[in-house]
Amino acid sequence: MNVDQLEKWILDNYQGVTVKDAYRERSFFYNPDGSLPKGIYFATIKESDGPHDKSSNLVREGIYRLSIGVGKKQYQQLFGDVPKRPAKGEIVNLDFDFSALGTCMPHPIYAWMGWVCINNPNIQNADLLKNLLDISYQNVLMKFAKKK
Repeated sequence: MNVDQLEKWILDNYQGVTVKDAYRERSFFYNPDGSLPKGIYFATIKESDGPHDKSSNLVREGIYRLSIGVGKKQYQQLFGDVPKRPAKGEIVNLDFDFSALGTCMPHPIYAWMGWVCINNPNIQNADLLKNLLDISYQNVLMKFAKKK
C-alpha cells in the first residue's frame, strides 16, 4: 500500500477525519463539525526525516511511517511500560530498530504519549493496522466529546 492509497483508505473508513499537511507530514485530525481549530490528532504519515526525527530512516526511496495514537493503556498492552519523555531532539530509550519495515513498534519520539508506528504497513499486518486505527478512532471520539 502506498501513501496515497493509505490516506484514501483512512479518509474513507473513519468519518469526521480530515488530513492536513503539518510538520512535514500528513496529519489526520478528527474534527467532524470544524468546531476545533485543527481537531484532535488521530494518525500521521511521515515521508521524510525531520531535523530531530531521523530514527526511521525515511530518506530511503518509498519508505514512510504511519503513526497512530492508541493511548497509554493500549500501548502498555502491546509493549509494557510507557517510556519516559525523551529530551528535545532525542528518541525514546527503547531497544527497537525504528527503521524496520512492516513491524508495529513504539513511536521513536511519542511513545511516551501512547503512540505506535509501522514503517510501510503491508498485507501481513493489515488486521493489526485496522485494529490500532479503530482504537485511535475510539479515543478521539471520546476526547472530542469532552471538548464539546
